[in-house]
Amino acid sequence: MDYIQIFMNISITDVIDIAIVAFIIYKALMLLEGTRALQLFKGIAVILALVPLSSLARLYMLNWLLERAMTVFFVFIIVVFQPELRRALEYIGRNNLFSKKLFTVDRGGMQSLDSLVTAIAEATVSLSRQRIGGLIVIKGRTGLNEVIDTGTKLDSLVTSELLINIFIPNTPLHDGAVVIEEGRITAAACILPLSSNTAISKELGTRHRSALGISENSDAMTIVISEETGAISMTKEGRMTRYLDLDQLKSRVTAFLKEEGVYGSGESVDFFSKVNQWRKQHERRNE
Repeated sequence: MDYIQIFMNISITDVIDIAIVAFIIYKALMLLEGTRALQLFKGIAVILALVPLSSLARLYMLNWLLERAMTVFFVFIIVVFQPELRRALEYIGRNNLFSKKLFTVDRGGMQSLDSLVTAIAEATVSLSRQRIGGLIVIKGRTGLNEVIDTGTKLDSLVTSELLINIFIPNTPLHDGAVVIEEGRITAAACILPLSSNTAISKELGTRHRSALGISENSDAMTIVISEETGAISMTKEGRMTRYLDLDQLKSRVTAFLKEEGVYGSGESVDFFSKVNQWRKQHERRNE
């Protein structure tokens, strides 16, 4: 076979086709990284490789069995990889045409980016020094209504004093997470889903597992303050970064808020975020 001739016949369309497939495989592996599904994926890849190999080796019975198994293969994938498929579809939804910036944000009732970041950082550091546990969820583009409905709804500007008072032990709202949406505290004492990742260190308690859980189910960023050590951690996209200092915390929160769109360059949000904002403004006027 003339390999040089094969390369000569490759067109720009073939290159684009290969690049798209490679990108899809890369993103799929990134979504599976650190989950039990990655090991299952490796097992499925081995089985798929055995189908042509068994045919070449003339292992007819094994080949027949594997080919029959392929008839239920896609149903098996949907059942086993349900959490990962949901995350993948949410990722696509956050980056499709509906995520294009269509409207300018109305910042009525919203504080400045610097003020918001400073309030979050000061409250986090204060809770850390006092060894008071805390859980602060900052919404991305994915809606968090299911989480907000589990807590007590608020509508307040974000201040360090308010955040600290919420997490003071034995107060009505201290047990649970605070949700910050569009520069305002929208709920407190919220219950977050626990992470399904079995590879999490046993040193981490329920608070950290909840932070990972919400990051696996949405694009939110979550700040965790350990009650035992005072260590500050942050979760995003199913990954946790631990032992952050004040400067790192401010930098990451600022970058996230700009990336999320509300405070970004161009100051715009997607269509559904704008509809949600209009709805909330209407509810405030009716109160």
